[in-house]
Amino acid sequence: MKKKDLEFLRDLTEAPSPSGYEVPAADILRKRLAPIADELETNVLGSVHALLKGKADSLSVMVAGHIDEIGMMVNYISDDGFISFSAIGGVDAAILPGMRVNVHTTDGILLGIMGRKPIHLIEQDDRKTVTPLDKLFIDVGLGGEDAKKRIRIGDPVTYGVGFEEYGDGFAVARAFDDKLGVWVAARVLEEVKNAGGAKGDVIAAGTVQEEIGLRGGTTSAYGVDPDIGISVEVGHATDYPDIDKRKHGEAVCGKGPLIARGPNINPVLFDRLVAAAEKTKTPYQIGPEPRATGTDANAIQISRGGKVAGLISVPLRYMHTPTEVLKLEDIEHTVKIITRFILDLDETVDFTPR
Repeated sequence: MKKKDLEFLRDLTEAPSPSGYEVPAADILRKRLAPIADELETNVLGSVHALLKGKADSLSVMVAGHIDEIGMMVNYISDDGFISFSAIGGVDAAILPGMRVNVHTTDGILLGIMGRKPIHLIEQDDRKTVTPLDKLFIDVGLGGEDAKKRIRIGDPVTYGVGFEEYGDGFAVARAFDDKLGVWVAARVLEEVKNAGGAKGDVIAAGTVQEEIGLRGGTTSAYGVDPDIGISVEVGHATDYPDIDKRKHGEAVCGKGPLIARGPNINPVLFDRLVAAAEKTKTPYQIGPEPRATGTDANAIQISRGGKVAGLISVPLRYMHTPTEVLKLEDIEHTVKIITRFILDLDETVDFTPR
């Protein structure tokens, strides 16, 4: 991966952007896309849309990744300066005790420690259960008066970790879900432009508030109104201990992205994405999705009178933790597949299932 692309990925993952607080990540995305796009807009929810105009009157494609991440929100500050919080999205209470977090205030970041009683002081029976969120607190090392001056109710909180490369081509970050999708959407727009453009319009979309109900994907699909929408997401890797492949299928880091197949996916689009992978000799895996997915592809499919919807997911270990893990080559392969699909597309393609 080129240095500038790696830095773009690092910047996206480290930008604090819990659902509803996506501006830092959106700023990074706009900066990257401004020299590329013919038109660049941000809608009233905060989703970013970058348009590359087509060379002819052909089918339009929106490639979408969501720029929000899971996080927390300050909901109470005690007179002693300890913070109670609520989850934004699917936060796993089991991993929180002892973690360092960042409290994002108007005046900057405050380091916080996720506190609870030490194991020595927890009753024997209680050690067998997960400490619920309302029994945890954040210690920012300030007294009550100072904490209340510097922190506001509603301030967002993120895990206090960053992006790192490790092992044989792996990387770890707190928010690959779904900053990698935004990265892919932007890179596809660049590659299509470098290839001379597509026949139809191409839109790279950074959608907001996916983690709390596909809100940005719903409004972007309606507002942009593309003919085809491809959601780029993370999928559950099953290549580590205690994952039952009979139940969850096989998804291996380093063997390419998962091209989704199922009722949420247009079958013609699935076939053409597979054809694009095979044409470019790019590794891919098939991701079985027997019902509506919990991704923007679901929102795209049922927008207006129905859309041609697709989903490509990069295998990810340890989803919704501070240490989400993937292989960098898988996201580059995703760019290659989607770019080839777009360049091979013209107005004669009929996506009606037959």
